[in-house]
Amino acid sequence: MSIVVAKFGGTSVADYQSMSRCADIILASSDTRVVVVSASSGVTNLLVELTQAQLDDGRRQQLLKDIASIQYKILDELGRPSDVAARLDAVLSRIAVLSESLSLERSKATMDELLSQGEQCSSALFAAVLREKGESASAFDVRQVMRTDSHFGRAEPQIEQIESLCCEHLTPLLKSQRIVTQGFIGADEQGATTTLGRGGSDYSAALLAEALKASAVEIWTDVAGIYTTDPRLAPNAKPIAEISFNEAAEMATFGAKVLHPATILPAVRQKIQVFVGSSKEPERGGTWIRHQVSDEPIYRAVAVRRDQTLLNLHSLQMLHAQGFLAETFATLARHKISVDLITTSEVNVSLTLDKTGSDSAGSSLLSEALLQELSQHCRVRVEDELALVAIVGNKIASTPGVCRRVFEVLEPHNVRMICQGASPHNLCVLVAESEAAQVVRSLHENLFEGA
Repeated sequence: MSIVVAKFGGTSVADYQSMSRCADIILASSDTRVVVVSASSGVTNLLVELTQAQLDDGRRQQLLKDIASIQYKILDELGRPSDVAARLDAVLSRIAVLSESLSLERSKATMDELLSQGEQCSSALFAAVLREKGESASAFDVRQVMRTDSHFGRAEPQIEQIESLCCEHLTPLLKSQRIVTQGFIGADEQGATTTLGRGGSDYSAALLAEALKASAVEIWTDVAGIYTTDPRLAPNAKPIAEISFNEAAEMATFGAKVLHPATILPAVRQKIQVFVGSSKEPERGGTWIRHQVSDEPIYRAVAVRRDQTLLNLHSLQMLHAQGFLAETFATLARHKISVDLITTSEVNVSLTLDKTGSDSAGSSLLSEALLQELSQHCRVRVEDELALVAIVGNKIASTPGVCRRVFEVLEPHNVRMICQGASPHNLCVLVAESEAAQVVRSLHENLFEGA
């Protein structure tokens, strides 16, 4: 049996009409057996606010009402089926209990369980929409199969266990019905709820596709595929029909919000093709991400990632010495932080931090404990309000003239960091966030519109 896993983001399941459109997309293909949903648009942000310390009771009650209003509106348009109403009532009651618990004692485990409740609601509602259209469908608790470690807020999936559990609990159900399940969440060995970090629903879909040996993963969002850059920044941006895994990984890593960076990893491991399209306009098609593509241009896209932090480390211990970088990276590893870009001189290291692994509650990566530990062996300077702009393509490192063309465009701008050569698929520059939009527009005009 050929299996396709389809994932729908928050805007795609925002209300009854949106869910109905997505259900029609699913029903158009008999191969789409597993549906992964995010929380309805806005719900996760409300849940995140519920986790905040020093939240007064009045605001807590308003947040609970706002969450209930979003979910009950969908339920009302479904005709309030009793089983779904009972499920929603139970979830919303659980949210209230968990939020009250957090006001008494801060716990990352409790935060993860609270943040998982939005997907519990949307999956129950979406399965009901499919049944309303005459399809056999049920909501499945992904925590039965999505095994992770116990690093709450940024849990790591346990790949072999996920595959084994899917074969045991999920595969037998697929022949007779469509399964609707939750993105973003899992459970550790003790059964405690965990989350994969913000934006982890795409990753969940890809992990399930890998475990089920699916033929494709479909990521349905609010844009019709991947573009040469964000159309809001460059009106002449063009859709990309086909892109390689390597290019897509670079784009996702360097800011293309249409795809979560981790999504590519399971797809690459099993060579599962990935489709990205608009649930609002499925007739427009989208972008296919494949292991091999027919066209490999030098310039494929320009991506931007905002809210970047540059960490400057200075130490004379680096001068003609060994071990400084090892000690620095060991410190970052102890704090569960991975380095993104790095440049070095004899006594300085500058690096940006990978924020794609930030936890579900949006906690800052640069904790006081980390900065104090780094300060024990070097002088630390932190620069904020920066943006990373990446030119993504093929053979960038080995094609003459690329740097000249790019830096002619960058001449009016102050560039804080340049990284090129580690990958044949990108050239990255760090600029002031206030200049990022103009840099992207200028690069896109030069590389894509002037050719």
